[in-house]
Amino acid sequence: MTLSLTGAGLRHANGTTALRDIDLRVERGERVAIIGPSGAGKSSLLNLLATALRPTAGAVEVLGRQPWQLSARQRQRLRARIGLIHQAPPLPPRQRVVTAVLAGRLGDWGLARSLVNLLHPLDIPGARAVLAKLDLADKLFAQCQQLSGGQLQRVGIARVLYQAPELLLADEPVSAMDPVLADHTLAILCRHAGEHGISLVASLHAVDLALAHFPRIIGLRDGQVVFDRPAEEVGPELLDALYVNEQLVSPPMEPTAPLVVQIPRC
Repeated sequence: MTLSLTGAGLRHANGTTALRDIDLRVERGERVAIIGPSGAGKSSLLNLLATALRPTAGAVEVLGRQPWQLSARQRQRLRARIGLIHQAPPLPPRQRVVTAVLAGRLGDWGLARSLVNLLHPLDIPGARAVLAKLDLADKLFAQCQQLSGGQLQRVGIARVLYQAPELLLADEPVSAMDPVLADHTLAILCRHAGEHGISLVASLHAVDLALAHFPRIIGLRDGQVVFDRPAEEVGPELLDALYVNEQLVSPPMEPTAPLVVQIPRC
């Protein structure tokens, strides 16, 4: 089993409850989409799975380990097996795309090798190959500041694919792309996960994309799981109940800031 959450909850330091009583199991190779209104707790849930946040209640098991019973070094090794795709990838503007992609392996490389890679990319063919999957091979030596938002998101995806993790977590990975490109990119991401037996958990605002690409859909609202169903069982009634009066939900259950970044290689 890749993921197991039992009664997991999260309360932020300011007293806001982001998640409560989350029970979740994800098997190896499963593809799961998390949907729900803004402030539902989707990013907080991904933070728990990425071990970037510690639960304040319940138990979390990731890749067969209980992260918060490990030493800091052991937990860092565990994080190196997790790929985290950000909605807004933390890419330095002047960094070249090839360097950004190769940074996916920093969790496995020593300090000396990592520093050398900043000056002289160590695996140009590998970076080019993964960028080609996302139609970005021609941007290999471009600076990140020269790219559009959608291109930056694809570079972030390429970096995580190059990392070759056992667990893939994605927070709104195609939000800056037009509908056609978003559909194409998600298809690539899901195909890669399927070919390599990688578990993929993604939060998505676009329900149509979730239903088209993910066999399992989890509906989250007010920090709680509303439903956990196969995609073919998620119809208008369930969706209406999940999103009803979305504009009236106040205050939000979680901060609207992006995912907490505590994983150096991502």
